[in-house]
Amino acid sequence: MADFAHPSSVVRTIWGRGDTVLLIFAGASAEFALNQAVDWLYFTGKLPADPLGRLFSTVSYAQQIVFAEEDRALTAIDHITAIHKGVEAKRGANIPASAYLDVLFMLIGYSISSFELIERPLRPEEKAEVFDVFARVGRHMGLTGIPDDFAAWELMRQQYVKQNLAISSFTPDLYRRYRKSLGPIRYFLLIHAQVLLVPGRVRRLLDLPSIHWLYPVVQVYKLFRFLRLDKGIKTLLLPAQYRAQVFGLDQKMG
Repeated sequence: MADFAHPSSVVRTIWGRGDTVLLIFAGASAEFALNQAVDWLYFTGKLPADPLGRLFSTVSYAQQIVFAEEDRALTAIDHITAIHKGVEAKRGANIPASAYLDVLFMLIGYSISSFELIERPLRPEEKAEVFDVFARVGRHMGLTGIPDDFAAWELMRQQYVKQNLAISSFTPDLYRRYRKSLGPIRYFLLIHAQVLLVPGRVRRLLDLPSIHWLYPVVQVYKLFRFLRLDKGIKTLLLPAQYRAQVFGLDQKMG
């Protein structure tokens, strides 16, 4: 049985390292706060109540797909679909089709930008590979409107950022919950990580800082990781209850 993502796939590298996964969460957490379907996150209560817990739940599902054989990956996707259908049944309404695409687009976009921030620029064929893996996830979920290739996705992504994001009453509340969950220092780091990752319009809507002081810090961190001293930094930055899970991601890559 073939793997859902090839063993040498860059997608496995991206989703198998704790630091890139945390950056994906940082970028996506900004866009979730501007999403027109953010009320669905409040209906379930999971993201507002426990942002980090929701992160590791998402990571768990992503890993089940990215690191699994084809049949097990498809089973995991079916399980995700069933969860969403259950939520729709409880609310008596359908999650907007665009909301599913929005999340899919975030996974593609922040997988790329997070890896490029902490690692290196991706080659065009690697970006296409990231798109292909998540597009296959979306198609198996029955989503329509997925573009045919990475170039078409880039155009749709730009259009989405321009037209589909807005400040709502949920936006400041969700950020207050981020701060409560993370504490002031980690929240400060989240905000400045978002500055480095999100599109310009997202940065403007959220009134994020314009000074990218965290970029030199990222370069120092990359040096520490090269010297295999990054575990101590992660120990300081991560809440105790989540350290084992993040270190487990790193172990997955050997």
